[in-house]
Amino acid sequence: MTKRLKTYTISVVAKLYEVHPQTLRMYEREGLIKPSRSEGNTRLFTDEDLERLEVILSLTRDLGVNLAGVEIILNMREKMDAMQKEFERFFEYLRTHADEISSHVEGISDSEALIPVTKVARAQVIEQTPEEQD
Repeated sequence: MTKRLKTYTISVVAKLYEVHPQTLRMYEREGLIKPSRSEGNTRLFTDEDLERLEVILSLTRDLGVNLAGVEIILNMREKMDAMQKEFERFFEYLRTHADEISSHVEGISDSEALIPVTKVARAQVIEQTPEEQD
C-alpha cells in the first residue's frame, strides 16, 4: 500500500494563510515555492510547501524582507541544511572509525606530526612576494 501525501489546493492555502491566490502564483513564478501539479494542472501544496510558505510570510510580513531578500535567505537556509547534513555524515564516519583513526594517530610521534605543518608554513612564506611578507 502506497502512502498518499496530503495536499492542499491553492484556494485552501490562500484562505488558510490569508493571502490572495495571485500572491501564491507570484511566489511560484519567482521560484520561492514549487507546488506540484495534478493531472488537471491544479497546484497542489504539501505540508513541506506550507512550511516554506510560512517562512516566506514571516520574512515578508513580520520582518519586511523583500522578495529578493527572501530568495537569498531561503538559498542560504538550504545551503546551511546541506552543510549540516554533511557535518552529520562526517561525524558519523568519525564515530564509526574512531578506533581505526586513534590507532593510526597513536603510531605517529609528535615530531612526525609537526613536519608536514612546518613544510607547508615554509612554502607559504617562500611563495609570498616581499610586499606580502610585511
